[in-house]
Amino acid sequence: MITDTAKAIEATKQLVAAVPFLGGSSSESDYREAIELVDYLIENDDENPLIDFLASKIADYEDNSPRFAEFNKAIAEMPVGVALLRTLIDQYRLSYSDLKEEIGSKSLVSQILSGQRSLTIMHIKALSARFGVKPEWFL
Repeated sequence: MITDTAKAIEATKQLVAAVPFLGGSSSESDYREAIELVDYLIENDDENPLIDFLASKIADYEDNSPRFAEFNKAIAEMPVGVALLRTLIDQYRLSYSDLKEEIGSKSLVSQILSGQRSLTIMHIKALSARFGVKPEWFL
Protein backbone atom coordinates (compact mmCIF):
# COMPACT_ATOMS: atom_id res chain seq x y z
CA MET A 1 0.00 0.00 0.00
CA ILE A 2 2.79 2.45 0.89
CA THR A 3 4.46 1.63 -2.41
CA ASP A 4 1.23 2.31 -4.33
CA THR A 5 0.76 5.60 -2.49
CA ALA A 6 4.32 6.65 -3.24
CA LYS A 7 3.82 5.73 -6.91
CA ALA A 8 0.60 7.73 -7.06
CA ILE A 9 2.26 10.76 -5.48
CA GLU A 10 5.18 10.56 -7.89
CA ALA A 11 2.85 10.14 -10.89
CA THR A 12 0.88 13.18 -9.75
CA LYS A 13 4.06 15.25 -9.51
CA GLN A 14 5.06 14.19 -13.01
CA LEU A 15 1.60 14.97 -14.37
CA VAL A 16 1.58 18.44 -12.79
CA ALA A 17 5.08 19.06 -14.20
CA ALA A 18 3.80 18.10 -17.66
CA VAL A 19 0.48 19.98 -17.31
CA PRO A 20 1.04 22.87 -14.87
CA PHE A 21 -2.58 24.00 -15.17
CA LEU A 22 -3.59 20.88 -13.19
CA GLY A 23 -1.39 22.01 -10.34
CA GLY A 24 -3.09 25.37 -10.04
CA SER A 25 -1.15 27.49 -12.52
CA SER A 26 -3.24 30.44 -13.64
CA SER A 27 -1.03 31.60 -16.48
CA GLU A 28 -2.69 32.31 -19.80
CA SER A 29 -0.28 30.03 -21.66
CA ASP A 30 -0.93 27.09 -19.30
CA TYR A 31 -4.68 27.68 -19.66
CA ARG A 32 -4.42 27.62 -23.47
CA GLU A 33 -2.23 24.50 -23.38
CA ALA A 34 -4.83 22.79 -21.18
CA ILE A 35 -7.58 23.62 -23.69
CA GLU A 36 -5.44 22.32 -26.55
CA LEU A 37 -4.76 19.12 -24.62
CA VAL A 38 -8.48 18.58 -23.97
CA ASP A 39 -9.21 19.14 -27.67
CA TYR A 40 -6.50 16.64 -28.61
CA LEU A 41 -7.70 14.04 -26.11
CA ILE A 42 -11.33 14.35 -27.22
CA GLU A 43 -10.27 13.75 -30.81
CA ASN A 44 -7.76 10.96 -30.12
CA ASP A 45 -8.50 9.36 -26.74
CA ASP A 46 -12.00 10.36 -25.67
CA GLU A 47 -12.09 7.91 -22.74
CA ASN A 48 -9.00 9.40 -21.10
CA PRO A 49 -9.84 10.45 -17.51
CA LEU A 50 -7.56 13.46 -17.88
CA ILE A 51 -10.33 15.11 -19.92
CA ASP A 52 -12.58 15.33 -16.86
CA PHE A 53 -9.81 16.64 -14.61
CA LEU A 54 -8.82 19.32 -17.09
CA ALA A 55 -12.41 20.26 -17.95
CA SER A 56 -13.13 20.82 -14.27
CA LYS A 57 -10.03 23.00 -13.82
CA ILE A 58 -10.79 24.95 -17.01
CA ALA A 59 -14.39 25.59 -15.93
CA ASP A 60 -13.23 26.77 -12.51
CA TYR A 61 -10.66 29.07 -14.11
CA GLU A 62 -13.21 30.54 -16.52
CA ASP A 63 -15.75 31.03 -13.72
CA ASN A 64 -13.29 32.83 -11.43
CA SER A 65 -10.76 34.60 -13.63
CA PRO A 66 -11.14 38.39 -13.82
CA ARG A 67 -10.44 38.01 -17.53
CA PHE A 68 -13.85 36.34 -17.97
CA ALA A 69 -15.82 38.44 -15.45
CA GLU A 70 -17.53 40.68 -17.99
CA PHE A 71 -18.35 37.73 -20.25
CA ASN A 72 -19.70 35.67 -17.34
CA LYS A 73 -21.87 38.58 -16.20
CA ALA A 74 -23.31 39.03 -19.70
CA ILE A 75 -24.05 35.31 -19.98
CA ALA A 76 -25.71 35.24 -16.55
CA GLU A 77 -28.01 38.09 -17.54
CA MET A 78 -28.85 36.57 -20.92
CA PRO A 79 -31.97 34.41 -21.34
CA VAL A 80 -31.03 30.72 -21.37
CA GLY A 81 -32.32 30.14 -24.90
CA VAL A 82 -30.30 33.03 -26.29
CA ALA A 83 -27.17 31.85 -24.48
CA LEU A 84 -27.64 28.36 -25.92
CA LEU A 85 -28.23 29.76 -29.40
CA ARG A 86 -25.07 31.89 -29.16
CA THR A 87 -23.11 28.84 -28.04
CA LEU A 88 -24.43 26.74 -30.93
CA ILE A 89 -23.62 29.51 -33.41
CA ASP A 90 -20.06 29.67 -32.06
CA GLN A 91 -19.56 25.91 -31.83
CA TYR A 92 -20.83 25.25 -35.34
CA ARG A 93 -19.22 28.43 -36.73
CA LEU A 94 -22.50 29.60 -38.20
CA SER A 95 -23.46 32.93 -39.65
CA TYR A 96 -26.87 34.42 -38.97
CA SER A 97 -27.94 33.51 -42.51
CA ASP A 98 -27.21 29.83 -41.74
CA LEU A 99 -30.25 29.89 -39.44
CA LYS A 100 -32.69 30.98 -42.15
CA GLU A 101 -34.58 27.67 -42.11
CA GLU A 102 -34.96 27.60 -38.33
CA ILE A 103 -35.50 31.28 -37.52
CA GLY A 104 -35.76 33.38 -40.65
CA SER A 105 -33.89 36.46 -41.78
CA LYS A 106 -30.49 37.56 -40.50
CA SER A 107 -32.12 40.61 -38.96
CA LEU A 108 -34.55 38.43 -36.98
CA VAL A 109 -31.67 36.30 -35.70
CA SER A 110 -29.87 39.50 -34.71
CA GLN A 111 -32.96 40.82 -32.91
CA ILE A 112 -33.33 37.57 -30.97
CA LEU A 113 -29.66 37.54 -29.97
CA SER A 114 -29.83 41.18 -28.85
CA GLY A 115 -32.95 40.58 -26.76
CA GLN A 116 -35.27 42.69 -28.91
CA ARG A 117 -37.31 39.64 -29.92
CA SER A 118 -37.87 36.22 -28.37
CA LEU A 119 -37.56 32.72 -29.73
CA THR A 120 -40.95 31.33 -30.69
CA ILE A 121 -42.11 27.76 -30.17
CA MET A 122 -41.58 27.13 -33.89
CA HIS A 123 -38.00 28.45 -33.68
CA ILE A 124 -37.31 26.27 -30.66
CA LYS A 125 -38.69 23.14 -32.34
CA ALA A 126 -36.67 23.78 -35.48
CA LEU A 127 -33.46 24.53 -33.57
CA SER A 128 -33.93 21.45 -31.39
CA ALA A 129 -34.33 19.25 -34.46
CA ARG A 130 -31.32 20.74 -36.22
CA PHE A 131 -28.93 20.52 -33.29
CA GLY A 132 -30.31 17.42 -31.59
CA VAL A 133 -30.97 19.12 -28.26
CA LYS A 134 -34.03 19.06 -26.05
CA PRO A 135 -36.50 21.91 -26.70
CA GLU A 136 -36.66 22.73 -22.99
CA TRP A 137 -33.00 23.71 -23.08
CA PHE A 138 -34.10 26.86 -24.91
CA LEU A 139 -36.63 27.79 -22.21
